[in-house]
Amino acid sequence: MTVHHAAGVGYQRAAEVYESSRPSYPLAALAALADALPLEAGRTVVDLGAGTGKFTRLLALTGAEVLAVEPVREMRERLAELLPAVAVNAGTAETTGLPDGCADAVVAAQSWHWFEEPAALTEVERLLRPGGALALVWNTFDTAEPWMRDFQDIYFRLAPRDLPRPPLSSGLGDAGWRKPFESRPGWGAIEERHWPNPHSTTVADIVDRMMSSSHIAVLDATAQGRVRAELESVLGAHHATRSSGAIEMPYVTDVYWVRHG
Repeated sequence: MTVHHAAGVGYQRAAEVYESSRPSYPLAALAALADALPLEAGRTVVDLGAGTGKFTRLLALTGAEVLAVEPVREMRERLAELLPAVAVNAGTAETTGLPDGCADAVVAAQSWHWFEEPAALTEVERLLRPGGALALVWNTFDTAEPWMRDFQDIYFRLAPRDLPRPPLSSGLGDAGWRKPFESRPGWGAIEERHWPNPHSTTVADIVDRMMSSSHIAVLDATAQGRVRAELESVLGAHHATRSSGAIEMPYVTDVYWVRHG
């Protein structure tokens, strides 16, 4: 399987912290997708790049059969531990190893930007039954909060040039992922909705959130120490992040879906 080095090594090292430091998703977003796709008992949904199962566990609440696909072994093991009833396949979005026409819907939560989009779309088209749909979900940074802008600045400044990047907050910024749908036959119009998704956390967990990012987790110990020191200095400079107790990390959940056939 071909996986970007930052994801293959970074998430291998940081699977446990990834699970504990990342937010979940609003139930309103799940309900909207369940109605739109639809997701219910008797239907099957494939979860691409499922990670530790942050969104997988929500998909399972719909009653649909969930088939998870995740290339990083440590992530798969954590997902299997948390969700023993969900089938987990060691594949990529481009080569899932699943049978033709096995899915009524395919979902990629916090993962589509990692994929080779034309190849992933070809695979999604192979998996989907007629009239099926693809849904893309991201938790993006809400940079209306000043300290969150500083957090994002560090995150992106340290990212290597070839690192796949998610869309910026609230569906703005680089929308390059949309372009293949415009010229590819069989796909309908992209629909979208956005929800605020504040995440109750602590400063220590915010630091863990940064350190478990794939391109940070792959660094050596000395480089990671510099990142940690810079982030702690930035957080200490903002009143909102000087607290030793619970604080709110602001996210926006961006949900897109598009039907095929």
